[in-house]
Amino acid sequence: MSSRKAPGDKGGGAIELIEYAEGKGSDSLSDAEKLETESRTLSHDDDKTYNKPPDTARDLVSEVLMVDDDPSLNPWTFRTWFVGIGISVFASIITSINTFKPQAVHIHTVFVVVIAYLMGLALAVILPSRGRIGKILNPGPFHKKEHAAIIVMVAAASSTPEAMHVVAVQRLFYDIEISPPIAFFLILSTQMLGFGVAGLLRKTLVYPAKMLYPANLPTASLLENLHRDRAATAKRMRIFYISCGTLFVWQLFPQYIMPLLAGISIFCLTNQKSLFVTNLFGGSMANEGLGVLSISLDWTMINSGGSPLWMPFQTQVNTMLGYILSIGIFMGLFYSNAWNARKFPFLSPLMFSDKSTPTKYVVYNQTAILDKNYRVQEHLLNVQGLPNLTSSHAFAMSIRNIGITASVAHMMLWHWEDIKSAFAFLSASSFATLLKPKQWNLKFWQHKPTKLTREEADAICPHYGLMQAYDEVPGWWFGLIWVFSVVVGLTTSTIAGSTLPWWAFFVAIAVSAASLTFFAALTAMYGFSLMVQPIIQALGGVLVPQKPIANLYFSTFGFNSLYQAKLMLKDLKLGQYVHLPPRCTFVMQIFGTVIGCLCSYLMMMKITTEKRDILLAIQGTNVWSGQMLQSANSAAIGWGGLGAKMYSPVGKYPFVSIAFFVGMVAPLPFWLIHKVAPKLRLDYWNTAIITSAMAILDHGTHSALLVHYATGFFSQLYLRKYRTNWFIKYNYVLSAGLDGGAAFISFLLTFTVFGAGGKVVPFPPYWGNNFQKGNYDYCMKDPGLGSHKKAH
Repeated sequence: MSSRKAPGDKGGGAIELIEYAEGKGSDSLSDAEKLETESRTLSHDDDKTYNKPPDTARDLVSEVLMVDDDPSLNPWTFRTWFVGIGISVFASIITSINTFKPQAVHIHTVFVVVIAYLMGLALAVILPSRGRIGKILNPGPFHKKEHAAIIVMVAAASSTPEAMHVVAVQRLFYDIEISPPIAFFLILSTQMLGFGVAGLLRKTLVYPAKMLYPANLPTASLLENLHRDRAATAKRMRIFYISCGTLFVWQLFPQYIMPLLAGISIFCLTNQKSLFVTNLFGGSMANEGLGVLSISLDWTMINSGGSPLWMPFQTQVNTMLGYILSIGIFMGLFYSNAWNARKFPFLSPLMFSDKSTPTKYVVYNQTAILDKNYRVQEHLLNVQGLPNLTSSHAFAMSIRNIGITASVAHMMLWHWEDIKSAFAFLSASSFATLLKPKQWNLKFWQHKPTKLTREEADAICPHYGLMQAYDEVPGWWFGLIWVFSVVVGLTTSTIAGSTLPWWAFFVAIAVSAASLTFFAALTAMYGFSLMVQPIIQALGGVLVPQKPIANLYFSTFGFNSLYQAKLMLKDLKLGQYVHLPPRCTFVMQIFGTVIGCLCSYLMMMKITTEKRDILLAIQGTNVWSGQMLQSANSAAIGWGGLGAKMYSPVGKYPFVSIAFFVGMVAPLPFWLIHKVAPKLRLDYWNTAIITSAMAILDHGTHSALLVHYATGFFSQLYLRKYRTNWFIKYNYVLSAGLDGGAAFISFLLTFTVFGAGGKVVPFPPYWGNNFQKGNYDYCMKDPGLGSHKKAH
């Protein structure tokens, strides 16, 4: 095998393995294997041969992505700003409108990559290139760093801020008008809080090769191949174009023409009169069933939880175990009638009234327990009674909460060496410095980031080694952003009538900042992202009870800043993969965030003014819907108004909160046994991922899980191990192509026939489009759903 080693590359001896298939730790590598790891080929011509599977994160980023850079490429061009701002405005408007639509519209990264590429090439042809003006407008061919800067800006702009939902909810449901400057800076502060924290944790969560962020690999691979020599990447790009075009055409069938293909269940086709069969084998429609052994040919469903082509094999094995365990538990709880399960739907995240029966489900009317100020009143609650959860949802909430705290415990037990640098400020020496004012460095603006040698940086990550050619962003830049966001957030939320006490505000941002390292590291290393909003809402309900608006704000500052920080970290890593100068990445993220916040606010004000009555209606229309805002308000009422009575240790569902304590110790037995008997390889099993995956069947469509895991095993086990050459060259480009084709056709269908453009155009009914007569997969309809109504 030929190899070309980057200057100063010291290999992966200091980097612990990401366990994909075999689950080997770095301490188990032989000297020969370490030498092999160090001599990985870094060139990417299509005629190169790769013989050894990439077992480590360092292997992946060294082989799938080229460790080579041209620092002379200038990303600060007119084309970057023109295309970046244009697509950012478009993407932020689309995602903002999505809040008020019955049909979801998602801007996929590959979609943005292709559009930006076409626009960049067009500008390179159209704009004048001669003279002084030409050098400014069109300095040469459209290149990778311009392209990458655009992607970073758009990614930051297209993240719809949670605070926009809060302002809309206050406007619609509480008649609270917030002045435009206050509302805008409130929204901006929640986004920037996460950005500030993310930047301060780069050393731990971005620079190391082990912080892989596998979702970035298809995007980075596509960017690289679009801008390399065409002869060298011809086969790779042919794979991309064929897969993209094929999916563009194919997705018409499962998504529109023949929805039966989204979930083919042999069991339902042979037995259409059994609710048991539906519950176990159905799953092509929301909340229909568990989808056991169903076959889906809809790529958007197959990769909805993360593409199996880039999801690490270890993560897929752990989630599959959780999925299998949950099947038996969900069925057992329902058919044993635990918590009166048979009175309510098999699957549903809604809360139900005691008036429900097996043939008539009645949704709990949360507004009936509120006074005119939207606060829970005891006498009204005594009349209505507490709501009921489906057995599946009660279990899912509990097991998901176990996963949340198990994540913290797992990362501390198994990966403390990888994350401990994030907590260096808690060391004895740091506290000693605080007690000695003479040692304080008050001139923080004079502090410059420590410059590593190429060899030192290569030992951390080969791509980080290349980044030493650029000036790093000083930490105090991010620190000032965080301080600014805290001050602005506290001030604007108070003026906006949040009813959130100042001390609760600081608790929310402290919880977000303290937990980011654990949850972001889990995503970076395993590609698995947890939904932690429930624990934030629960904590807010305990600290500030019976105040729904306060719970909205507590959740926004606690969860949105955490979620935004994870997105920012992911994009910072993308910048490292494509060797974008750090200060350019910083500026693009700032501008993208500002654009996103401004567009989100303007669209929210326009829509909530013109469509107010529709947004307040229970069903809305086929074009506009307030379901997302209604759901946010209901969650705030549920957690903020009923949290203590529902989920506390003395509440109706005490195990929901007790689960947090269970999760703290769940990884411990595995860790202790592994210390005694390492040959059992219990380090391969991640209790946080397993327990969290046990909640994925709670609601939604489930017919694609079999194909999802089959595809993942084929890619991340068979191809990676036995067809290594093909895997390294084409797997991630193929993933980008499939995602891009599916994203393009989904976008077009949403605006042409699914109602986002103003009119729904259903495909004529026939045997492949069975919705008019029942479920798409011909499973039996739940009779209780026919009388599914809201209590009054």
